[in-house]
Amino acid sequence: MANPLQLVGRVTLGLFAEIGRLSIFAGHVKAAAFTPRWYGSEILRQMVRIGFYSLPVVGLSAVFIGAALALNIYEGGSRYGAEQFVPNIVVLGISRELGAVITGLMLAGRVSAGIAAEIGAMRVTEQIDALETLSASRFRYLYAPRFIAALVTLPMLVAIANVIGVMGGWLVSVYGLGFDSTVYLRNTLDFVTRNDIAVGLIKAVVFGGVIALMGCYQGDRSQAGATGVGRAATLSMVGAAVLVLATNYVMSSLFVEIGL
Repeated sequence: MANPLQLVGRVTLGLFAEIGRLSIFAGHVKAAAFTPRWYGSEILRQMVRIGFYSLPVVGLSAVFIGAALALNIYEGGSRYGAEQFVPNIVVLGISRELGAVITGLMLAGRVSAGIAAEIGAMRVTEQIDALETLSASRFRYLYAPRFIAALVTLPMLVAIANVIGVMGGWLVSVYGLGFDSTVYLRNTLDFVTRNDIAVGLIKAVVFGGVIALMGCYQGDRSQAGATGVGRAATLSMVGAAVLVLATNYVMSSLFVEIGL
């Protein structure tokens, strides 16, 4: 019978080893991303793939989240006669938390898994080995453009998701709950601050880096043909989603501490 302490130790050491490998990989990607030379055409292509092609899923997710948030806030507020605060809480929740988190989770499934599958296929078909044989760095040519594109496009997507989410709450409140449209929009604009918007955009930058790094990391480690590629896509999606939620909590706590 296996010793339970051995099992715990093996799992713990494996966890720290994985954290170390991911940290080293992230360091190489960041070094390639923030130092010349850059492949502008590849960066633009990845921005289109990550940003533009993700607009439909981000927009649909945001409008339904905003609508559901307004309904639940109205239901809760009506118990205490505080229905008039629906627009204030909706815009606060969307701009500081839900806009960035929902966008990050959607792209963890779509973008991170897609990057892992693409790079994993290149790894198992030895295209990456051929690239390095030609003295081309995989970090600079493959990973850095995806990392930079995610850093740039995630804040844009989050800004769009914030607007769509607030408008989803507006639609439900005005046409379903009987709010006056002008009063709702005025309360929304008067309540939201630059700090609220900045918090969501800062989170978006971090989430973009996490999503791109997890996709590249798991794709780079892909093995064993098609099965390994599928496993890499799954691991990247799950890992990116968990890291998005974890970093969101850490950053939210930090922003509360510093009063942002």
